[in-house]
Amino acid sequence: MKLTKEEWRERLTKEQYKILRKKGTEKAFSGVYHDNKKKGIYRCAGCGQEVFHSEDKFDSGTGWPSFTKAYNIEHEKDYKLLYKRIEVHCSKCGGHLGHVFDDGPEPTHKRYCINSVALNFEEMD
Repeated sequence: MKLTKEEWRERLTKEQYKILRKKGTEKAFSGVYHDNKKKGIYRCAGCGQEVFHSEDKFDSGTGWPSFTKAYNIEHEKDYKLLYKRIEVHCSKCGGHLGHVFDDGPEPTHKRYCINSVALNFEEMD
């Protein structure tokens, strides 16, 4: 999904643009989904592609929504800090979602640490 900067600015809120297109990070505990316990699907706020499921969500204590498994994402090395991190982004629109770490619970030992503003939640019964 290819859009110009101007098209992305029209499509997204200011905060969504900062996170999804400029690879920003929201403040811990500020996002609407970090403590969401409802069942459903999390979609990329940029394009609507399914990226996480509620059954894979867990409380990591970090202040960001955390998941053990992801769908339709791609990985990229990130050296913005003094150490290497792995960025995750939507495979459809390339929107920055957050990072993945190897300190999560079993069975995957993955912790996808995701910005709430990069997601839309679709509640399921």
